[in-house]
Amino acid sequence: MTSPDGFLWGVSTSAYQIEGAVAEGGRGRSTWDTFCATPGKILGGDTGDMACDHYHRHSEDVALMAELGIGSYRFSIAWPRIQPTGTGPANAEGLAFYDRLVDELCAAGIEPMATLYHWDTPQPIEDAGGWLSRDTAERFAEYAGLVGQRLADRVTRWIPINEPAMVTLLGYAIGQHAPGQSLLFDALPTAHHLNLAHGLAVQALRAQGAKAVGTANNHTPAWPATDSAEDVAAAAAYSALHNWIYADPQLLGRYPDELADRLPPASAEDLATIAAPLDFYGVNYYNPTRLRAPSPGNPLPFDLVDIEEYPRTGFGWPVVPDGLREMLVTLRDRYGTALPPIHLTESGCSYPDGVHDQARIDYLAGHVAAAREAMAAGVDVRGYFVWSLLDNFEWDSGYSQRFGLVQVDFETQERTRRDSFHWYRGLVRGE
Repeated sequence: MTSPDGFLWGVSTSAYQIEGAVAEGGRGRSTWDTFCATPGKILGGDTGDMACDHYHRHSEDVALMAELGIGSYRFSIAWPRIQPTGTGPANAEGLAFYDRLVDELCAAGIEPMATLYHWDTPQPIEDAGGWLSRDTAERFAEYAGLVGQRLADRVTRWIPINEPAMVTLLGYAIGQHAPGQSLLFDALPTAHHLNLAHGLAVQALRAQGAKAVGTANNHTPAWPATDSAEDVAAAAAYSALHNWIYADPQLLGRYPDELADRLPPASAEDLATIAAPLDFYGVNYYNPTRLRAPSPGNPLPFDLVDIEEYPRTGFGWPVVPDGLREMLVTLRDRYGTALPPIHLTESGCSYPDGVHDQARIDYLAGHVAAAREAMAAGVDVRGYFVWSLLDNFEWDSGYSQRFGLVQVDFETQERTRRDSFHWYRGLVRGE
């Protein structure tokens, strides 16, 4: 169900951040289970073992979404629930859980938007090379086919991979996320394998009758600290790694020129697979990034610089709604007719716990306004999804960050609607 003007309002979550039940229903071990069990990796020693217990409380959470009046729910499917070892036939209990969730969403008039991979790689796949191995792309395509076969008749939109840039940069380049490797530029082969997995999954989903397939890439305006040639070059290098290493091959069938000498050669066949036409393009936006020329001894071609002239979220991220408008216009200008209609598949903020969260309302109102400004400038934006419905496990920050429209007490699992929940409900319903 969409709003009267056709615009799609939604909320987003991901499996490892909310489901819990990591040892139930035949689910296999993931890289995030392993990473969380490694001392010192997660703030406070937190894990996703329980998270929001969505695995058992999904009906309660669907009821909250129905109360919001949203048109779509973007969730992710845990690969280890479907294939506990990352290969072989589907785990019946795992598929049945998502089958129930999709049925309940449809019964509530909420369109399911399913993401196949939000970073929880089956541990046996990682042990065999993970995203450094081309074979992982083939395994992922098999998984996509299994899920599509079961759910494609009801899932309205599909996203193969969420924010692959973060997998490469945080998971393999600097080790901040699972699997915790610190390979710097030697992590770049993961980019091609993630791109290839995306393309193969698009094929597999379409073969199962998927209605619409897109992507969800994280984008950030890259601002040079000064107008110097060195800082401008640093910003371009960062943007190539963060913004264009996935968007360019997916939309244009080629890698950005700035990375030509750092990536292994890609065959024409691979690039054609990666560039399969998409029905929509997902943009996840949180904040811009400021760069300057690298300091001595820095092996990367840029230094990150704090953006201090704007207010900050609880995470310390600068609140710059106009950065969203800037990014959307930049995408339109860079890709032209190759850019499909856009859905803003993640937009949200963390603030300290509490029900009265005017700062979150202000953040969301500013970013919705920025999206509308981009639309007025001719960018084809068709949906906005708040991150997130629920407070959740926030990766290496554990439970220290609160992104939810709904407050979650992680001791009792009690859900409490925040002021932002009621504000968003009014926005969605046109009240």
